[in-house]
Amino acid sequence: MKSHKETLPSSSRREFIKRSGLTITAFTLPLPLIKISKQNKMKDNKQFDVIVVGGSYSGLSAAMALGRALKQALVIDSGKPCNIQTPHSHNFLTQDGKTPTEIAVLAKQQVEKYDTVTFFTGLATNGRKRDNGFEIDVASGETFRAAKLIFATGIKDAMPNIDGFSACWGISVLHCPYCHGYEVRNEKTGILGNGEHANELSQLISNWTNDLTLFTNGKSTLTVEQTEKLKKHHIKIIEKEIESLQHNNGYLQNIIFKDGTKSAVRAIYSRNSFEQHCSIPESLGCERTDDGYIKVNPFQETTVAGVFACGDNTTRLRSVANSVAMGTAAGMTASKKMILEQF
Repeated sequence: MKSHKETLPSSSRREFIKRSGLTITAFTLPLPLIKISKQNKMKDNKQFDVIVVGGSYSGLSAAMALGRALKQALVIDSGKPCNIQTPHSHNFLTQDGKTPTEIAVLAKQQVEKYDTVTFFTGLATNGRKRDNGFEIDVASGETFRAAKLIFATGIKDAMPNIDGFSACWGISVLHCPYCHGYEVRNEKTGILGNGEHANELSQLISNWTNDLTLFTNGKSTLTVEQTEKLKKHHIKIIEKEIESLQHNNGYLQNIIFKDGTKSAVRAIYSRNSFEQHCSIPESLGCERTDDGYIKVNPFQETTVAGVFACGDNTTRLRSVANSVAMGTAAGMTASKKMILEQF
């Protein structure tokens, strides 16, 4: 008995192979085809339901919520997250100890699965309110339009004029004990600051170590009562001016003072001043809090209708988990507003 292959005419075999080859190709190239489709859509379409400015944790979380709500969303991101130097992220269930890059790469891969979400690499430079929504300009000269805006643009930390500080920021010069305190528990630790905020931070950090020193970088402005209370809890106070931070690839070794002396430390906490990374929300009329953050309600709505903000640009609580939660709230609220308005 002859096989089916043997009895199939040569012309039919060629046709079968041709069709099979096309089918196999279609199944082996789904992702590139999707990417090409999205690129073409970007070239042809400048109108979206929502534009998300900022593509880190909060922005990606907002984009996922929008994608799941079937909304056409554009994420504009310049690729410069404020925690770029931080070696590990903590206090985020299922992601504890992962690098910020690992979390961000996985997050973007998951968001990219939603066909209605498009990414644009670039810097948003200007924004305008129009009768039917908003316009956002990017540095490359293009303009995109949307009914709603979400700003997940973060903040820009102002570094003190101390050599080595910037290199250690996020590695051994820390802003949050809940993010990094466990890893430097019981280590020789410093507080860089003065006055009321230094007094409060010293009390807080004493939970993680008994070997704690407050460096005021000049004459102390603590009250007599504050000074006595810190000393009662064995917190030392050094008022010498700081010259530099001696470190090894961002990991602190010593504080070098201007008089040539030094003090060994393994970690320092510092609450730096900051500025908003993006000025567009302010240009649109979004109000700020007394601390300089974008003012939002519990649903991440700013004081301008149709404009939302989420993540580090709205709160002192700078953690990945909080940014993700706020981004989800912003994306859900923006989509819900659109659905109800269009009903």
